[in-house]
Amino acid sequence: MKKLSSCELFKASERNFQMGGDRMGGKGEVSRKRKGFTGLEAAIVLTAFVVVAAVFSYVVLNAGFFTTQKSKEVVHTGVEQATSSAELAGDVIGYAMDYNGVILTTPSSSANRLNATRFYLQLTAGKHPLDMNGLTISYTDKDTHMGNLTYNASAGGGEINSGNNLGLRPGEWNWTIIKTAGFGDDDNLLELGEKAQITVALPDGGVAADEEFTIEVKPAQGATLTITRKAPSAIDSVMDLT
Repeated sequence: MKKLSSCELFKASERNFQMGGDRMGGKGEVSRKRKGFTGLEAAIVLTAFVVVAAVFSYVVLNAGFFTTQKSKEVVHTGVEQATSSAELAGDVIGYAMDYNGVILTTPSSSANRLNATRFYLQLTAGKHPLDMNGLTISYTDKDTHMGNLTYNASAGGGEINSGNNLGLRPGEWNWTIIKTAGFGDDDNLLELGEKAQITVALPDGGVAADEEFTIEVKPAQGATLTITRKAPSAIDSVMDLT
């Protein structure tokens, strides 16, 4: 057997190492490269998790803020619907009016039924302007109920006295904005400093002495204002029903 030199032995060992690496499926340098690639993948996956978590957190927070805002809106709407936008300002006045078969005319000392009433509204504290065109007036007594009286824009807004016909038919009503010093305009909104004069011609002849009746003022938004009064024992042409 030929004796190999030290240089030849080193070369032979190097060839055996390379052949062994090939037989192991390309491990070694390629394996080290694969390990580096796996680390890069891990970094990408970690970054993706962070991004997904951030997006998810953003969505959850936005959903929470949206739910909170909707809850506030629901509470605010509930309070608006549960509280009245308007309140009585002053007395409720009843009238015994002559009736010519078509309209109520003037107060009469000989009439024996309370068949018209007038009262005033003002905004409750902190409320927004009230759209008078959105009002609905209903009437109830022991014999009659009308859920929506007829609005008459051309009659009922003037002074009620012996020289001025009221002009309303039974079952009709009218509103008129009363301006005060420094307040008031010509729109259809009841605003701060203004009063709304409401005149109602009671349907079906009104009520007799000691009979009770109820008028409900229903704004488009807000609680109903209920006004219940009783006719006096003695019917006069003008009566304070407070």
